[in-house]
Amino acid sequence: MVLASLLFAFLAGALHVFIFTMESLTWTRPATWKRFGLASQSDAETTRRMAYNQGFYNLFLAIGAFIGIGLVALGGPGSAQDVAGWTLIFSCCGSMLLAAAVLALTGRKYLRAALTQGTTPLVAVVLGLLATLQ
Repeated sequence: MVLASLLFAFLAGALHVFIFTMESLTWTRPATWKRFGLASQSDAETTRRMAYNQGFYNLFLAIGAFIGIGLVALGGPGSAQDVAGWTLIFSCCGSMLLAAAVLALTGRKYLRAALTQGTTPLVAVVLGLLATLQ
């Protein structure tokens, strides 16, 4: 259960690094801004700074999840490292999950993106809770 939770936390983090790359590094490329539903290059330029900032939020959540995974993997059950690791995993993946819920509530056209963004952190949190409560 622990290993599966860590795997899903890793996948959630990796997806958020990919989102960071799109939002902060390739936002003004047509393939990226079209994926986010923008209508024109002008719209991409107008929203570039906002996307750049948002991309870093995604990166920081991913980094927190990765650090949490490392701490859990290196610490023994119940150790300070283990507790700190699970705290990071639950807070970072929980934030990813809540952000996906907000995205889903934004409108029907965002449901697919919300499911993509929210599934792996949801599984990581559920499996992590099952593993830590045993």
